[in-house]
Amino acid sequence: MMIRNSILFILMLFLIVSCDKKRVFDEYKSVGNAWHKDSIVTFDLPKLDPKKSYNMYVNVRDDDSYPFNNLFLIVSLEQPNRQIKVDTLEYQMANPDGTLLGDGFSDIKENKLFYKGKVKLTQKGIYKIHIKHANRQTGKIEGVTSLSGISDVGFRIESTD
Repeated sequence: MMIRNSILFILMLFLIVSCDKKRVFDEYKSVGNAWHKDSIVTFDLPKLDPKKSYNMYVNVRDDDSYPFNNLFLIVSLEQPNRQIKVDTLEYQMANPDGTLLGDGFSDIKENKLFYKGKVKLTQKGIYKIHIKHANRQTGKIEGVTSLSGISDVGFRIESTD
């Protein structure tokens, strides 16, 4: 019985890992109980084949305490020559009835948010991604100081081949 369970576990693990053949990089960092507006999540990207193109995603784990319908992010791609390309992005995080979008069976949802497609990283050296939130309440200029409901922020790179 023990051997049968072990074989079943190994088979399930193999299936889960083999279903993600396009993944090149996938990492999460915790932001604690709430994401502070001055907290920048940074990822050092691995060396990638400059001849290949990649799709890039921001991953976010959130729960029912997330107070907004959308999420604003400022994502910066720092190139090895220190040149920085900055994008301000908006993502819908909930349905009109308030239920969270994303994958997950519990109250924690995982969102894979498209960032850039068919990117070629041709410079030699280390690329970095910097992510911070830019949420604001309606009619207020100051950003939300502490964004509750977000527990982890991640970055994912997938091969387009």
